[in-house]
Amino acid sequence: MLQALDLADTGARTTEDIFTAPSQWMPQGRVFGGQVMAQSVLAAIRTVEGDRFIHSMHGYFLRPGDVTQPITFSVDRIHDGRSFSTRRTQAYQKGLPILSMIASFQDVDPGLEHQATMPEGIPQPEELPSTREVLEQLDHPVARFWATERPFDLRHAPGHLYFGGDREQVAHQAVWLRALSPLPDDENLHRAALAYASDYSILEPILRRHGQSWATPGLKMASLDHAMWWHRFARVDEWLCYVQESPNAIGGRGLSMGRIFTRDGQLVASVAQEGMVRVPQS
Repeated sequence: MLQALDLADTGARTTEDIFTAPSQWMPQGRVFGGQVMAQSVLAAIRTVEGDRFIHSMHGYFLRPGDVTQPITFSVDRIHDGRSFSTRRTQAYQKGLPILSMIASFQDVDPGLEHQATMPEGIPQPEELPSTREVLEQLDHPVARFWATERPFDLRHAPGHLYFGGDREQVAHQAVWLRALSPLPDDENLHRAALAYASDYSILEPILRRHGQSWATPGLKMASLDHAMWWHRFARVDEWLCYVQESPNAIGGRGLSMGRIFTRDGQLVASVAQEGMVRVPQS
């Protein structure tokens, strides 16, 4: 992940700032949406003064990316005001955009403060099985990759959706997440890595509501758009609780929303994503 998030500035310029980066290998050959989103966030960050921090982004996934090809990022410096800056990042492969994102930055200002409360009764991560423990016994390339190659450990409550099984059909869940290794002391890297991880499980409440799993035959899922708001800083190499729910699904699309809390209940970020979710009809 760190290698993919190490963007290169080649010095090339049009009317925009240009960066390039590689992709992580994925077993199905498509670029992970969280990766290109995190890279786009970092590209925008590179063009903003250091005393302004990203507080929101809205992105559209336009085309599937190819993990064998590098990605080019162009950043348009749309606006720099007294307190806020706005940037548009386009991610390209083979001359075509695969993601379009607008992000907003703000300097540190005083103001009113409140936050939602972290739900009670969620098991602690030590009480839940790790991704590796759940998947390492399965002889399947995707299962092996998720068990050993992903940079984050995800622990589901109440129970994972990697394969089928009897479970309550509810439209909500909680997922503990943490980077598997310590990350550098770079706040912007942690913000980008949180965007990376926010794409992993956000659509799962839709599957859970309808008794489906990632192993459902013929399942097709893809992120369509993703919005994220950073509220407070947190390290992603420490446990974070991602509370998720889906308020709606219709027409082959589903909407999920999430809140990310630190272990002691600080609200770190809010997330919303609509995705394509198609299950063969009987």
